[in-house]
Amino acid sequence: MNDWLKPDWPAPENVHAVCTTRSGGVSVAPFDSLNLGDHVGDTPIAVARNRQLVAEVLDLPNTPFWLQQVHGVKVAQQNVDNLGCSADASVSFKMNEVCVVMTADCLPVLFCNRAGTRVAAAHAGWRGLCDGVLEKTVGALDCDPAEILAWMGPAIGPKAFEVGDEVRAAFMEYEQQAAQAFQATQAGKWLADIYQLGRQRLSAMGVTAIYGGELCTYTQQDLFFSFRRDQQTGRMASLVWLS
Repeated sequence: MNDWLKPDWPAPENVHAVCTTRSGGVSVAPFDSLNLGDHVGDTPIAVARNRQLVAEVLDLPNTPFWLQQVHGVKVAQQNVDNLGCSADASVSFKMNEVCVVMTADCLPVLFCNRAGTRVAAAHAGWRGLCDGVLEKTVGALDCDPAEILAWMGPAIGPKAFEVGDEVRAAFMEYEQQAAQAFQATQAGKWLADIYQLGRQRLSAMGVTAIYGGELCTYTQQDLFFSFRRDQQTGRMASLVWLS
């Protein structure tokens, strides 16, 4: 579809990556129109058709490895874990295996290595990000972090993501530099920059080739679903695979 996103990163030619938007599907409000989440109250028939449309438009080589995301840190591996397993990231070292995560404010991060032999997708809400889902994903790629490229897809932007003291404290407990990603708004409230927090975590692991991180799901209503904005809404998908 015309407004779907392709990462602006220097990935090898055999690495394919796309992030869908809310347009191009068959779901009706409030899931209009390309809702890919089967857990949000949309009709199963619409979700199945939307997933089929994604597969057709992208000419996917295989069924995406859909996960049951739980805001945790488990990284699933295809041919080891089952489709639909509880995890918040997946990794693949083989051709034609499609890693995918769904989001609607949380941070999706796609990964590949410079050699074009490994890919991964991670779903990082604030809790998973704080608990180390990106570190676990980098570890599961099992290669030199300096050889990894990471692209941060659309998430809630730094001017819209208000959190409480407990969220800031959780990140600060891990690393004091996290304070740079929080701006005070009122007593006990902070604006959090989930993109900056993601960059900090990846950089600390030795991943320096980090791209993306300029969009806002909350304010760009025509393009993106946002749970915080609408509560009942759909999910976008961020996909990556090797050919």
